[in-house]
Order: sequence, then C-alpha cells, then structure tokens
Amino acid sequence: MTSSDNPIEEPNLPEGDQKVPNKERSVAKSAGIVSIAVMISRVFGLAREMVFSRLFGGGYLFDAYVVGFRIPNLLRDLFAEGALSVAFVKVFTDYQVNVSEKEAWRLAALVFNGLAVILSGIVILGVLFAPYFVPLLAYGFDPDKAALAVTLTRIMFPFILLVALAAVAMGVLNTKGRFGIPASASTAFNIVSILVGVAAAYYLSGGGWTNPSDPGSVPELPAQWAIIGMSIGTLFGGLSQILIQVPSLIKVGYSFKPIVSFTDKGVRRVMRLMGPAIIGTSAVQVKVMVDTFMVSGIEGGNSWLAFAFRLMQFPIGVFGVAIGVAALPTLARLGSENKIGEFRSTLSSSLGLVFLMTIPSACGLIVLGEPIIRLIYQGGAFNAVDTNMTAWALAAYSVGLAGYAAIKVLSPSFYALEDAKTPMYVSVASIAVHVFASYSLLVTFSGIGVSAERPSGYGHVGVALATSIVATINFLALVVLMRKKIKRIEARKIIASFVRIAAASALMSVAAWFTYRYVSGLYEVKTLSVKLFEALVPVAAGVVVFFTAAKLLGVSELNQFIRIFKRRFGRA
Repeated sequence: MTSSDNPIEEPNLPEGDQKVPNKERSVAKSAGIVSIAVMISRVFGLAREMVFSRLFGGGYLFDAYVVGFRIPNLLRDLFAEGALSVAFVKVFTDYQVNVSEKEAWRLAALVFNGLAVILSGIVILGVLFAPYFVPLLAYGFDPDKAALAVTLTRIMFPFILLVALAAVAMGVLNTKGRFGIPASASTAFNIVSILVGVAAAYYLSGGGWTNPSDPGSVPELPAQWAIIGMSIGTLFGGLSQILIQVPSLIKVGYSFKPIVSFTDKGVRRVMRLMGPAIIGTSAVQVKVMVDTFMVSGIEGGNSWLAFAFRLMQFPIGVFGVAIGVAALPTLARLGSENKIGEFRSTLSSSLGLVFLMTIPSACGLIVLGEPIIRLIYQGGAFNAVDTNMTAWALAAYSVGLAGYAAIKVLSPSFYALEDAKTPMYVSVASIAVHVFASYSLLVTFSGIGVSAERPSGYGHVGVALATSIVATINFLALVVLMRKKIKRIEARKIIASFVRIAAASALMSVAAWFTYRYVSGLYEVKTLSVKLFEALVPVAAGVVVFFTAAKLLGVSELNQFIRIFKRRFGRA
C-alpha cells in the first residue's frame, strides 16, 4: 500500500475539542494527495493529446473523433463524475454514520449492480441509434465525415458503463479516506489509451498513413482506420479505470454480492439525489453540445476547442476537482452531523484554496498560451495556424477558469446538505443564457480576423468565451444561494483572499509577459529546446513573482498549503 493510500486520520479529540482548522487541514491534506495524483494524470492526458495532435492535426480526423466521443463523454459526466459520485458519497457516508457498516456495504453492492444493468441497456440503445443522433450533432460535417463519427461513437459507447462503475469505486474509496488510487485511475486511462490506441492505429492502418494536406479533404482509408484504432484505445482506457481500483476496494472490505433492487430505501435515496443532479449536470452538457453544434461548420473548430479545453482542464483537474473530491466526504459528514459552523469554515477554506491555484493558472494560460501550445502540440500534422487558433480559444476559456473550478466545490456542497435542486435550477436557467451568448459571440467573432487561413475568423473563440461567461455567472449564483442556505458564507474572508491572490497574479502576469517578449526574440529558429526555453523561463519567472507577492500580501492559503506539503515530505 502506498503512502497516498493511507487513510486520512483526525486527532482523537473529544467532541468539544475538535477545532475547525483540523477539518480545513484534513481537506488541504487530502487535496494535496489528490492534486499530485491528478497532476500526474493530467500530464499523461496532455501526452495523449500530443499524440493526437502530432498524428492527426486539427482537422477532419480529430474533428470526427471529438464528435464521436462527445455523447459517451457526456453520459460519463452525467452518470459518473457528476450526479452519481456526489449522490452516492452523501448516502454512503450517511449510512456509515447513522445506520451501520454492513448496510453501507449492501448499499454499495446494490448501486454497483443496478448501475451495471441500467447502463448496459443504454449502451445497447446508443450503439443501435448512433446513425440517427450523431449527424444531428455534426450538422456541418459532410456525409463521409459524419459516417466516420458514427462509427467512432459506436466503438466508444461502452465507455460510459466502465467509467460509471469506476465512479462508484472512487466514491467508496474516498469515503474510506483513500484518495490516491482513485485519483490515479485517470492516469491508467491515459497510459492505456495511448499504448493500445497507437498500437491499434498502426495495426489497422497497415503500418502507417498520410494526412491530407487540405484539412477539409477526405483522408485515405488507412488514416480513417488509424483514428478507429485510437477509439479502441479509448475504450480499453476506460476498462483500466475500474480494474486499477479493484485491489483497493477489496482491501477496504467491498465484496461482490449478486443482488439488485431498485426499491431499496437507500437506492431510492441515491436516485432521488441523482435526479436533480442529472438534470443539473445535463444542463452543463447541453452547453457542451451547443458548442459542438455551433462550431461544426468551422473546419478544425472542434479540434481547436478540444485541445484548448484539455489545457484549461489541467488546473481545474489538479486543483478544482481535487479540492472538491477531498472536501466532499468531510462536507457530507458535517452535513449529516448538522455541524453548520464547521461546514461553513471548510467550504470557505476550500474556495480559498481553489482561488489560490486557479487564478494564477488562468493568468498564466492567457499570457503564455501560445508558447505552451507551440511546445506541447505543434509538430507533425499540427501547424502554426492550429497553434494560434488554439491559443486564442485557450485564452477565452481561461477567463472563466476560477469560476468553473469553484463550481466543482460549490455544487457538491449543496448535495452534502441533501439539496440537489438548487444547483439544478441554476444550471438549467443558464442554458438559455449560454445559447444566446454562444450564438451571439460566434457571429461577432466570425467577422474578426477573417483571412484565407481563417475563413470563419475567430468564431470558435466567441463560443469559448461564452462558456467562460456562463461559468462565472453560475458560480456567483451558487455563492448567493449557498449564503442564504447556511445564513452566511464568510464572504469577507473569501473576497479578501480573492483580491490578494488576484493582485499577486496580476504582478505575475506582467513578469511572465515581459520575460516571454524578451526570450522569444533571442532565437529565430524554433527548435524543440528553444520552444522549451521560451515556455518554461517565463513560467518560472511568473511563479517566483507570484509566490513572493503572495507572501508579502499575506495570502493565508499559501501558508496552509506550504505547511501541509512540508509535513508530508518531511515524513517521507
């Protein structure tokens, strides 16, 4: 068992002596474990995107893959990372606290088996009806490209079943204080999908393929077989996410029981929480589908948004999701015990940690997006135009990065109080705003920067910016509603942290920008080492300035994280 798999233990203090900071330290410690695991996963995720960019570029083939993976990925978010995770963790935790350990394990088995039955049916329906719904999503695709997207969708549809079962396993392990292995499941996905995908691509293509010089032209058959091979790798990656958690599940006491019941009280309770959560999460996915639909008429548009979103997801996954995952069991337990004071403190501390990590990340991605993308993606079939278009999309996405990450903490906080309806209402209400903003900004930005290389201007950037605007509005609405629910939310503390972190990030941005402008003019030939130099030197300068400014401005969350990591590495 690794150190990251050890349960997070609180001091055995009497009830009255348990101080709020202990809960905050527990979340920070758990978030540190998850952050390290997720950071490794995101690095391999970027490696996976690099493989796609180098082998297929930003055009026909990767556009088809993005659309082919859109529905399975959407359902993954609904049944796995969204509704299921938060609903199950809340009820499973409550069973351990207020019922019994035996009944909690029985509930886990019922949910696991019931989910397998339901999603198996959905997978069969998805495979059968893919030719009818995929072309609606890819309205701008020509018939050959749409047919390829249908094939890829059918191959990857079972992904939702595999990842949803992995989500139940993750929920069980998190409530048992084990965060490292579940957070590492995505690393297994990325590694396996790369290895199996590339091997299958070369095998099915007959040993290699040629990408068309015109991104809009139909690729030769070997190239199409290659992208099919990558989709097979994605499916095997999903399988690895559940298999990697099985040994840890057995260690904490889970054993398979061949029981299914949709009328069980605990299962119905999970379903009641999941209902509004599914609607709320589906609203988020409707926005993703809207974006896919909007840019389907822009050759390369889906590819540019996908590559940019992957980079934006790096800090969200490492910090926002990590803190949300680490905070949820604590918040769920405090909610079950009705300890609202400690709940409030843990929530405000978690939001402060999110801001600490995501605001400077957003500034860095906006200022240094182009050299980072040039280093990671450019080469092979991915050219300078793809780099520029992806960098603009990344800047637009990064505007809403902090709000997007904070939602990953705020929404589960409502579920911890057994209120799944409030996040649902906010998310559903934002659909209309998103559709209007997405279409309006698409039209506006499509008229900017029009050229032979950019016939649709920067239309895809407008769509990305709309996503950021709506994410920020969602976050602000959830803050206001949470404040009403728990009477106060320590707003003064949160705002003070936000202002200090934003000020330090502004200084960091200035330092990073001027450093990049200086180093980018030193070399005319952009070799790999030069690209590395141009990306990493400004990043290093920005990090030094940010940490110095944050220390001088008294950002308390920085000191909290430094203490946690010092203690952890000191023990190691």
